Amino acid sequence: MSIISNSLKRIKPSPTIAVTQKARELRAAGKDVIGLGAGEPDFDTPDNIKNAAIKAIKSGDTKYTAVDGTPTLKKAIVDKFKRENKLNYSTNQITVGTGGKQVLYNAFMATLNKGDEVIIPAPYWVSYPDMVLLAGGKPKIIKCTEEEGFKLTPKKLKKAISKKTKWLILNSPSNPTGAGYSKKEIQDLAKVLVRNKKVYVLSDDIYEHIRYDNFNFFTIAQISKLKDRTLTMNGVSKSYAMTGWRIGYAAGPKDIIKAIGKIQSQSTSNPSSISQAAAVEALNGNQGFIQKRSKAFKERRDFVVKSLNNIKGIKCLTPNGAFYVFPSCKGLLNKKTKFKTDTDFVKKLLEKENVAVVQGSAFGLDGFFRISYATSMKNLKKAMERIKSFCEGLS
Repeated sequence: MSIISNSLKRIKPSPTIAVTQKARELRAAGKDVIGLGAGEPDFDTPDNIKNAAIKAIKSGDTKYTAVDGTPTLKKAIVDKFKRENKLNYSTNQITVGTGGKQVLYNAFMATLNKGDEVIIPAPYWVSYPDMVLLAGGKPKIIKCTEEEGFKLTPKKLKKAISKKTKWLILNSPSNPTGAGYSKKEIQDLAKVLVRNKKVYVLSDDIYEHIRYDNFNFFTIAQISKLKDRTLTMNGVSKSYAMTGWRIGYAAGPKDIIKAIGKIQSQSTSNPSSISQAAAVEALNGNQGFIQKRSKAFKERRDFVVKSLNNIKGIKCLTPNGAFYVFPSCKGLLNKKTKFKTDTDFVKKLLEKENVAVVQGSAFGLDGFFRISYATSMKNLKKAMERIKSFCEGLS
C-alpha cells in the first residue's frame, strides 16, 4: 500500500513549471533554448522596493508577524483598493499570503465541501482546477472560444450554474490569453450572478496593471452589487516584478478572510516579514515605472502578434493585457504534419528549434499554445524566426 494520499491522484504537476524546468535542463546541457513558458516579468524589482527590504533587515524586522499580514501592509492594501478601485475595506477584510497562489488555495480549502462546484472559464490558469480538486471540490470547465475572445458569456454562465455551484473564477486580464473583460461584459455577468444569491466570485486581478491600448480595467466588486460575495485577489508579483518575494493578498467578506487566516495559521503561518516590508513600499511608493514597463510589454506584444500572424497555419488574437499570447495552431494539426494535438506541436518545436512554449490543452483548450513575451526583444526575434522556420518546414 502506498503512503501517498489519494487526493494527490486527482491532480498533476503544473505544466508551465514543467516546461520552464525542461528549458533550464536543456540549457544546462548546452542547448541554445529560448524559454517562452515562464509567467514572470524579466524586469528587475525596482530599487526603492529593494531598499525597503534592506532597511527592514538592518532594523531587525526579521521576526514572526501576524499570521495573515502586518497591520502596515494591510493598511497599504486598504489604501490601494480605495485609491485605484474605489473600493472601501477595513483591515479585517484583508488577508496576505505567500503569493497569490496561496491565497487562492487557502480560499478553496476554507470554503469548499465535497462536491461543491467551481465554474472555471477555459482557457484558464493551469492551477485553478487542481486547487479545487485538492480542496474536495469539482471544477466545472466552461470552454470559451476564440470567436468569443476567450471570454465567458452570460448565456454560458447561466447554463453552468447549478445547485452545487459555490464559486465563479474571473481572471482579467487573463493568463493564458491576455483577454480582458470590459465594464459592460463584467456587469452583464454580474446580472446573472445577482439572481443566483449563493454563488460567490473569486476575482483574480493579478495582471491589473499590465494592460494596453487604453483598455480600462474594472474589477467586479467595484461595478456590481456583488462586493459582499466577492473575494478580490491581487499581489505584487507581476506589476512590481516581485515574483520571488512571494506576496499575494485579497479583500473580501470577513468570514472568508477569517477562515483563510485559520487555514494559514496551521500551514505556512505568516509570509516573510522582509517581503511584507518590501510590498508596503511597492504599494505606497512611486508607481511611474509600471506604465513604462507596460509600454515595453506592448512593443513586444505587437511584434509577436504580427510575427505569428505572418506564419501560415498560425492565427493569433491581440490581447488586452498580461504578457501572453494564445495563438491557434489548428491549421497545422493534420495528416500532412502528423501532429494530432497541440502537445505534439510544442514537443516537436522544442525538439527541432529549441523554443519552449506551453500547449493550449494545459489551459483547458486544445489546438492552441501559450507564449510568454516577458523576455527580451532579442530573444523574441530569435524565437519568432525559429517558429516560422519550423512551421514552414512542415509544408
